[in-house]
Amino acid sequence: MAIEQKDALFSLIKSLSKSEKRQFKLYVGRLGGNSEANFMTLFNLLDKVSDYNDELILKKTKIKKQQISNTKAHLYKQILVSLRFNPVHQNIRSQIREQFDFAAILYSKGLYKQSLKILEKAKDLALKNGENNLGYEIVQFEKVIESQYITRSMSNRADELAIQAKELSLRNVRISKLSNLSLQLYSLMLKEGYVKNDGTSKEITKYFEKRLPKYQLSDLGFREKLFLYKAYLWRSLIMQDFISSFKYSKKWVDLFTHNPEMKKQNPVFYLKGVNYLLESLYLLKHKTKFNSVLTMLETDIDSGNIALNANTQILKFLYLNQNKLNLYFLEGRFTEGLSYVDELLEEIESHTSRIDEHHIMVFYYKIACMYFGAGKNKECIVYLQKIINNKDLKMREDLLCFSRVLNLVAHYEAGLDLNIEKLIVSTYKFLRKMNDYNQVQEKMILFLKNLSNIYPHDIKNAFIELHAELIKFEDHPYERRAFLYLDIISWLESNIKNVSVESIIQEKAKKMIK
Repeated sequence: MAIEQKDALFSLIKSLSKSEKRQFKLYVGRLGGNSEANFMTLFNLLDKVSDYNDELILKKTKIKKQQISNTKAHLYKQILVSLRFNPVHQNIRSQIREQFDFAAILYSKGLYKQSLKILEKAKDLALKNGENNLGYEIVQFEKVIESQYITRSMSNRADELAIQAKELSLRNVRISKLSNLSLQLYSLMLKEGYVKNDGTSKEITKYFEKRLPKYQLSDLGFREKLFLYKAYLWRSLIMQDFISSFKYSKKWVDLFTHNPEMKKQNPVFYLKGVNYLLESLYLLKHKTKFNSVLTMLETDIDSGNIALNANTQILKFLYLNQNKLNLYFLEGRFTEGLSYVDELLEEIESHTSRIDEHHIMVFYYKIACMYFGAGKNKECIVYLQKIINNKDLKMREDLLCFSRVLNLVAHYEAGLDLNIEKLIVSTYKFLRKMNDYNQVQEKMILFLKNLSNIYPHDIKNAFIELHAELIKFEDHPYERRAFLYLDIISWLESNIKNVSVESIIQEKAKKMIK
């Protein structure tokens, strides 16, 4: 999630908390000479400066140019060793690995019985917590030791370990296939967005069915179910099947509800699951459940049910703020949301170095929509331009396309129609280039292009005609995706009734699923 700075050591030092820095100094200070060592001098210098510079190191320390590389590598390693001992970074996986290392030491000393005893406890811990890869590694080590530690029960023990190894190997293969499918679908979702036609829909279905391994749900463990539900979720979202996306995101979250200890062991997976449950409820426009899940997430965070570190802190920031914005949209409270946007922009600025560009652009699109809903069209254009002018943005092609469509509408509403013909042409060309030109967009662009040729007293009728044409697409399996990014229907109705977009959406919000 975080964006790496150019120098790995400098980035690591800047990520340390006060307590972690204090622990590191205590750790290296256990031997008196370390406090004067080159690597400690380097640590103290980099801790104070705001930018990394080799020349500064040569000027402010006794480290010679040819020593810089080795000193940095040694310091980097010492910081990681110190962090490894920090209770904050201890988890089930680190506990299992530690026990495995202890067993390896005992084995090397010929203390086979003691080694096996530790491995048995570590294996039980691994299997109980779904750490099947570690469990398989332990079984393999047990087989090595048993081949040297001969007992009368060797025959039964060999059969038992062979069966365990086979079961864990099959389970790990299944997890690998499910996680691969999940990741590939997620990548497709980020790049392409929702399906655009029957051809793409059939390709996704074929792709999914071909790669989905055979399984019996009753045979699956926690991690297998997790990746299974994730794969089905991405497929549902891509296919715009939001009832199914709600179903599988809820199954995902319920896994953690039934295994609450997993919230601390796998906080990233839990946070992502809740986020997609909220997204599904937002797309289904279910305000009450949305509010309930958002409150649940905030309670989990505040009560310490989720382990917060640098990574999960960023996810917390992203998911809480994205969904708070969505709540404003669901309820049509755009003007009220502007004060929240001001606070959010300050927070985004303070987190810029740790949030990837894709998520920042998603925030900008939502902020642009907030300004549009509040009737602040010039401000809306400012944030759309940040997306449109970003030439390095490789993800979310649908986001790029609908930013341009909203940009056209905002220019019309703001009265900035001097160069709208040129803007229409460039938008049309971009949509064609991205292969994202659907009927809703075509009718919208044609409508805006012809507005300048319509007499003022006929404009209302033109809006009514376009509304009648587009309303037919609200339940279309592919064309409706246009309305997920931009509430075009409400914009048309606001012009027909000569009231604000905000008041139209607020009126609709009262009739939504409660």
